Amino acid sequence: MESDESTEWHFWQDKGELDKAPTVITIREVTDMLRENLNKDGHRPVVPLGHGDPSSFFRTSAATEDAIVNAIRSAKYNCYPPANGLFSARGAIAEYLSHDLPYKLSPDDVYLTVGCTQAIEIIMDALARPGANVLLPRPGFPYHEARARCSNLEVRHYDLLPEQGWEIDLENVRALSDENTVAMFIINPGNPCGSVYTRHHLEKVAEMARKLGFLVVADEAHEHFTFGNNPFVSMGVFGSIAPVLTVNSISKRWSVPGWRLGWLVTNDPNGILKKSGLTKKIIGCLNVSTDPPTPIQGAIPDILKKTKKEDLSKMVEIVREAADTCYNKVEEIPFMTCPHKPEGSIFLMVKLNVSLFDDINDDLEFCLKLAKEESVILLPAGLALGMKNWLRIIFAVEPSLLEDGLGRIKAFCQRHAKKQ
Repeated sequence: MESDESTEWHFWQDKGELDKAPTVITIREVTDMLRENLNKDGHRPVVPLGHGDPSSFFRTSAATEDAIVNAIRSAKYNCYPPANGLFSARGAIAEYLSHDLPYKLSPDDVYLTVGCTQAIEIIMDALARPGANVLLPRPGFPYHEARARCSNLEVRHYDLLPEQGWEIDLENVRALSDENTVAMFIINPGNPCGSVYTRHHLEKVAEMARKLGFLVVADEAHEHFTFGNNPFVSMGVFGSIAPVLTVNSISKRWSVPGWRLGWLVTNDPNGILKKSGLTKKIIGCLNVSTDPPTPIQGAIPDILKKTKKEDLSKMVEIVREAADTCYNKVEEIPFMTCPHKPEGSIFLMVKLNVSLFDDINDDLEFCLKLAKEESVILLPAGLALGMKNWLRIIFAVEPSLLEDGLGRIKAFCQRHAKKQ
């Protein structure tokens, strides 16, 4: 049967409506664009300082590999898992996370997801209602905004303060929030800022959330990469002040982002989220979504139990040395300033002084020309993160490659500097 061309399809949008639709640029889109601009005839190795993948820097431990091999060979995990994940995996994660909390999590507080990205997706869908808005940090992680817009949530950006260690501008948050604000998102340790919030600052965030009546969503994907003066404190510690959803995964700590195993946790000892019906909505969203691979879920108890603390200490020391190298080398480039030495994660943000260049007008043009001339990829924060004339640099790469890349950046800046 042929379709009737006179039918008015309800999903159709004309070009004018599409032009008005909000668009969000993802980090992958930006780095793919920069890769297309690389000099294909060049013989120099590409220095990838734009997209963070710890698996290119660290190999996961033998215990982690053994755990997944044993799970597969057991033949116990060839089945479909429950929507919220295997009970054994959720129990192991609850016990693991409870060590750092003033209350004990139960397996029912944990929902397994396909990495942190699906956890964010589920949260946005569960929060969505007509007129609702969410508060996101600027700079932040673009995927948060992309998923919020897919769920028809209004996005409002609050500022971080670079001269104060990228702390949250709490007054800005208060000014942006209203009766339709359903959640505030924080990223700690900071992506892209390399910040680690103090316990006192996080407590003030929780108290503000309680007063204003919204929950806090904490993206803690780089939890274990902290190497400055501030120890990592999970936002879940303050779940008794205001309800908190935390998201995390095995991607960064265990250097296996391709395994796609993350979790969403309700830190809510007062039961506010359950009473509000949000936990029921989370299960409903999981029921119509995909599941993380069952064998990896089956391996989680052994992965958490058998990972050695010294392996983590070694990784953190390597990342700390890389952060020091990156910060010190950037300080030697007069065209850039870094307002805060990174204390966590694998990133730092630098301010680009475009007025010192002869033929470069903004951060995007800088990155495009840098890729073409020097085969170095950085993330232009204006396009990707809403911070014009800033750059995000990844320092979790081989030390020799990192130093080579930063040396190329310095030479590139000198070559394009305004003539005296």
